[in-house]
Formats: sequence, structure tokens, C-alpha cells
Amino acid sequence: MGKKKIQRFAEIKTYRHVIEVEALNVLNKDYELKGKWQENFFGNSGDIVLEIGCGKGEYTLGQARMFPEKNFIGIDRKGARIWRGARTIHEEEIKNAAFLRTNVGLITSYFAPNEVAEIWITFPDPQPKKAVRRLTAPRFLQRYAQFLKFDGTINLKTDSLELHEFTKELVKINNLEILECTDNLYANENISPVLNIKTTYENMFLKEGKPITYLKFRLNGTKDYKAPESKY
Repeated sequence: MGKKKIQRFAEIKTYRHVIEVEALNVLNKDYELKGKWQENFFGNSGDIVLEIGCGKGEYTLGQARMFPEKNFIGIDRKGARIWRGARTIHEEEIKNAAFLRTNVGLITSYFAPNEVAEIWITFPDPQPKKAVRRLTAPRFLQRYAQFLKFDGTINLKTDSLELHEFTKELVKINNLEILECTDNLYANENISPVLNIKTTYENMFLKEGKPITYLKFRLNGTKDYKAPESKY
């Protein structure tokens, strides 16, 4: 591990707004803030919004600035990615944002039923050869449903048309409600400010001329979700 990376890991450990817990300490166990994020961490009753696979946390930070009445938590397993966003929170003294360093497979240990109002999944690994590992695969939707409010929403923003079509088909075969859907987001001149937040990966894909897709849908409760056909 390089010297700079070691320094960054040490730095984020000093931040209250970065939560790091050993996996064994939450494996089949509840983290102490589960069900208490609003009261015990943020100190308010604002909605909680998650960015899963947040990278540097551009969406976490961008939305925190736009919506001070809400609380935002970026989730990623790599501390080197989180460092940039964590430092920005510190420098700008942003009070309604935080980062959680964990594997998404352990996410139900951190959030209680009906605790989360919205989820953002921005430019995840599309896993072209392993659909089961996609962050919108049935096994992950089943996890999200355990803590997402009944009317809560999931947002997927990606350059991968395959991931977009896979998720759209999954939503349809499970009779979930689609709220917004486009396979070329920036073809629309009237884009909402929240969709104009751009991540590092998105800027890179836009320079390559790739269209950006967007899908927003509701889970509508806990259930067993069916996967699309193998063509995806």
C-alpha cells in the first residue's frame, strides 16, 4: 500500500462522518445506529437517502448541498474512494452528509425497516458476465426492501445500456412501478438539477460520447423478486 493511501486511510478514521466497522462486528448483527440514524447521528427527522457504491460521493455531496432538510449517506467498501468526499464534508462543514464504509451485502445490519426514503445507484460496475452481482439484481432488491419505505424510490443512473435494460425488465416482470425512464438522459433539455449532478465516471463516459441512461422505480414492499431472462 502506497504512502498516500495509508495517509488517507488514517485521515478518514479521524472523521466523525465516516463510519467504519469490522465486517465480523455486523455479520448477522445490528449496528448500534440501526433505526437511530436520524435521532442519534444527524440529530433531526429529515429523510435518509443512500448512495450505494458511492465512489467519491459526488451524488451524496451534491444532494446534501441541494436539500439541507434531508440526510445523505454514501456507501462504498473502498476507503480510498470515500476519502475525497469525506474531506469535502469536513472542509465545507456539511452537516447532513456522511459515509459508511461497508460491503453492500451487509447493508441490512445498518438500516431498520422504513428507515430509508430513497436509494441512488450511480454508475456501478455493470457486471456484464455476472448478472447476479449487479446492484439491481433480485438479491440486492430484497435487501433494499427490508429498510426502504413502502413509497420509497430507487434511482439507477448508468452508461451501461445492458444494465439499464436488465433493470427495466426486472422492474416490469415484478410489476413494480416505473416513475421515470430514459435511455438518453441528456437528450432532454429540461433536466432536473439533481440529475445534472455528475460523477467522475459520468464525466469520463460523456467525453467518450456514451449516452447516459436513467431509471427511477418503486419496490412497493418486501417480496421475492424474479430475475430477467438470461439474455441480460
